[in-house]
Amino acid sequence: MAAASRKKKSTKGTGGLTFRSEALAEALAKQDMAAVALALRNGNTVVPLMKPAAKDNPLDTGEVWTFRDPATGDVALLLFSDATNKPANLPPAVGLQSPGWLLAFLRTHRDTITTVFLDIAGPHPMQAAPDDLIGALAD
Repeated sequence: MAAASRKKKSTKGTGGLTFRSEALAEALAKQDMAAVALALRNGNTVVPLMKPAAKDNPLDTGEVWTFRDPATGDVALLLFSDATNKPANLPPAVGLQSPGWLLAFLRTHRDTITTVFLDIAGPHPMQAAPDDLIGALAD
């Protein structure tokens, strides 16, 4: 076997579905906000779910988990380039959401969500304002 390293795919318990966005991971590694916007606009994003989607209902996307700072009341949306980047202390379920879903979610909750963290626990975390992401997704 060759000595080349292999990337572990995030497929455990997903029926072979990969919960990863290579484009988003590469953009975050470069810390390039324009590339992050392009990756979000053209690919899927991993989101933590408080309540998983119903498997027999294709219209159910689950209930997204958000973080509320107990000291300030500020609400953050956490997005991930790979399900393996989600910290273990968050709810175990994840969803793979489309750019259209992300735009609609941010528009719906723009008055509540104060910030969006991407891969908050690394390896290459970034932070963005919801309105900046809405602008990038709507272009």
